[in-house]
Amino acid sequence: MDSSHMNTPHKNTPHMDTSPTASTGRPRSRLTAPGSSWRQDFTASLVVFLVALPLCVGVAVASGVPAELGLVTGIVGGIVTGMLPGSSLQVSGPAAGLTVLVYEAVRAYGVPVLGVIVLIAGLLQLLMGGLRLGRWFRAISVSVVEGMLAGIGLVLIAGQLYSLADTEAPSSGLAKIAGLPGMFADAVASPQARTALCLGVGTIAVLVLWKRLPKPVQVVPAQLAAVGLATLASALLGLPVAKVEVQGLIESIQPPGLGEFGELASIGVIGTVLAFTLIASAESLFSAAAVDRLHDGPRTQYDKELMAQGAGNAVCGLLGALPMTAVIVRSAANVQAGARTKASRVLHGVWLLLFAALLPAALGVIPVAALAAVLVHAGFKLIPARELAGLWREHRGEALILIVTALSIVSVSMFEGVLIGLALAVVKTAWEASHVRLEVVDKGAGPIQAYLTGNATFLRLPRILDTLESLPQDRPVELHLTGLHHLDHACRTALENWAERHSGAGTEPVKVTSPG
Repeated sequence: MDSSHMNTPHKNTPHMDTSPTASTGRPRSRLTAPGSSWRQDFTASLVVFLVALPLCVGVAVASGVPAELGLVTGIVGGIVTGMLPGSSLQVSGPAAGLTVLVYEAVRAYGVPVLGVIVLIAGLLQLLMGGLRLGRWFRAISVSVVEGMLAGIGLVLIAGQLYSLADTEAPSSGLAKIAGLPGMFADAVASPQARTALCLGVGTIAVLVLWKRLPKPVQVVPAQLAAVGLATLASALLGLPVAKVEVQGLIESIQPPGLGEFGELASIGVIGTVLAFTLIASAESLFSAAAVDRLHDGPRTQYDKELMAQGAGNAVCGLLGALPMTAVIVRSAANVQAGARTKASRVLHGVWLLLFAALLPAALGVIPVAALAAVLVHAGFKLIPARELAGLWREHRGEALILIVTALSIVSVSMFEGVLIGLALAVVKTAWEASHVRLEVVDKGAGPIQAYLTGNATFLRLPRILDTLESLPQDRPVELHLTGLHHLDHACRTALENWAERHSGAGTEPVKVTSPG
């Protein structure tokens, strides 16, 4: 994904613009003082620009907005966010991980309202950074974030497979997946759709095989090479495939008007704002943790980085552009290209601005199928298939949270899916924290002694009551609670009710030793 995951034993190297979590195993980069590394920064900025260009355009097209708006977000991410403190070498821009959510927002409320949503999300990020809440995003369950990315990846793949054949995709995630067999059958029967599909498959093949080519060839980023070759083939062969629609940079910018702010009274818009804020913040800060592993320079200041992201999103919102996050693929490319200071990411934004201002017509020759192929490839990298297998063996509960979160996003929506995942993670943590042991000592004569130790909460109540209710009704019982570290209200009330019922069966009252 053009987006973001975390510091956990089971997390491996991120693969794309949306898997923020670990190291790439490459040599660490060392930062140097500003002014002493302009050559390295200049070279790195060109590399990041070449990586960012097709992704900015592809994310915009997939999000249902003019292609130029993806470039606007990339420009703001480079020049505005790039100049602010927070992370040293992290690069920001439009992210594949937000594509599904943006598409849903544009379809439901329109592009002008998207600007309002992004603006308010940015202001919320600024507020959270000012309140020093940035570090708390690292407490979000890794499985929830990985499940979120996997769900995004599944929906992204399903939707872009339709674009791969120049066909319009259904609106819901389940409908997209269910309609794929029919879509492929129709594509095979249609010459134009079949041509677009072949072009898209060829683009994916280039992306997959690019790393196997000689090192000198790999100097050209795979995404740029794949889109460039597809564009060249389309032009030389005169293929009848859909091309990116070009409006012009100025024409595509639609700042929200006062009327659009009235939509903030809608519960749906408020929910979308919260989803944007949560997901963009989490992806950016998890990405920062991953980028920190790639170099030996200053560590990320999470609250300042959250404010930098908020400032960038606020500007994007005022311009009516796409939301931004920090993106791991561009950030890793920046570090690996030898960047030493913030200048590299700022310059990459300058190059995007010059391209958008001087060569906007160049976008009009790019096949939509090629950009869809880039995002299909990116979507697959969001699905942690290898990690899931290991997670299932070692931490089955975490694996279930990941799977349920992903399936919830596909079947319901992004926001509800993430909330379901967070709720499951909280329940799992509470369940694991409520370890309680009930030991029954029956010497055959005298009272039966029951000892409760640990943390007695409502989550363990059924098991506790099953054991107590199985004790003989004609024997006195002593219930010792002094070994409990915690006894919640629900559990205390249930134990008192059980003691009252047992005492009312014609035997001695239950003696309860309070935990104090």
